[in-house]
Amino acid sequence: MADAILAFLRSHEAEMGDDLRALVTMDSPSTEPALVGRCIDWAADRLAALGAEVRRVHDDGMVDRLVATWPAKATATCRAMILMHLDTVWPADETTRRPFRIEDGRAYGPGVFDMKGGAVQGLWALAALRDTGAWPAGLGVTVVVTGDEEVGSRQSRALIEAEARTSTLVCVLEPAEPPIHAYKTSRKGVGGFQVQIEGRASHAGGQPEKGISAVVELAHQTLALAALNDFERGTTVNVGVVRGGSRSNVVPADASASVDLRVRTMAEGERVVPLILGLKPVLAGAKVTVTGSVNRPPMERTPAGVALFETAKRIAAELGFDLAEAASGGASDGNFTAALGVPTIDGMGAVGDGAHALHEHLVVAEMAPRAALLARFLQSQAGGA
Repeated sequence: MADAILAFLRSHEAEMGDDLRALVTMDSPSTEPALVGRCIDWAADRLAALGAEVRRVHDDGMVDRLVATWPAKATATCRAMILMHLDTVWPADETTRRPFRIEDGRAYGPGVFDMKGGAVQGLWALAALRDTGAWPAGLGVTVVVTGDEEVGSRQSRALIEAEARTSTLVCVLEPAEPPIHAYKTSRKGVGGFQVQIEGRASHAGGQPEKGISAVVELAHQTLALAALNDFERGTTVNVGVVRGGSRSNVVPADASASVDLRVRTMAEGERVVPLILGLKPVLAGAKVTVTGSVNRPPMERTPAGVALFETAKRIAAELGFDLAEAASGGASDGNFTAALGVPTIDGMGAVGDGAHALHEHLVVAEMAPRAALLARFLQSQAGGA
């Protein structure tokens, strides 16, 4: 059966390439719902053509989301949830500046690796199961397609979590982890915080002693935040954007900073977050206000997640290649599902490199094998492999 599925996908590599070109050629910045909506329309048509019941979730001013389902028979043993997002970090007209192209076996274009290539592979994996007659009676599938992942999934999180609660497992079609093209069994959780400093302005030359420098206070707070880094634990605290002051001859009354937190476990987040929120001023008279939280919980490495990986690794070997396991410092929508206790495996999408970078690319020859791996993995979860 593995040979039949891979042979089917190999015979449709040209069509897979056409789908990839069509999807990548549509600009879809997360901040422009109308543009992302064109990709959502495309996915809705493709999912319906595959026989899914497609439900569109619409809220005014927001990017639409899709839920596509293939109801399982009464003997269903598995309902797999497949997660994909079609928004990118790239602005409108980026495809004009960097149009889709294939060069030396690599496909280039905005979002080709993260994660439009994975979306195309996912659709073709389902097509392979259907068209080769390999879809197990016990397999039910729910595909959730979103368009705001790159900006935190604030609109999509509730939907993702609701669908995950009725699922047996979750497959996330984010890119495989470069450079080893690995599946991901853990991801760090992410927190975002704002530090606001209030000082007191004065003339920097005439009466500097009457001022309270918000910038100096922010420098103290920046050092305090940097001291929270613990690389052995995998905890990183980064002060990434700072602002303050108005003129060089004015002791600044205001300053602010944006802070990024990454943690491997919820327990570590529960330890560090109070330390960030509890920052105290160093300069007499200064005021420090910190707001924020962990907005994506960690996807912790669990026995259930590792078991999914071991199954995928076995199937990959049957298909003729080795599959590695990795942990990622970045987050995905899989963080939400894993935090609910639903076994989740990530990185099941494209092979390539350069997410969010100008050299972003996908290895074309890997599309069919990775789609075959996903198809066979879904089979295995329903007792069909």
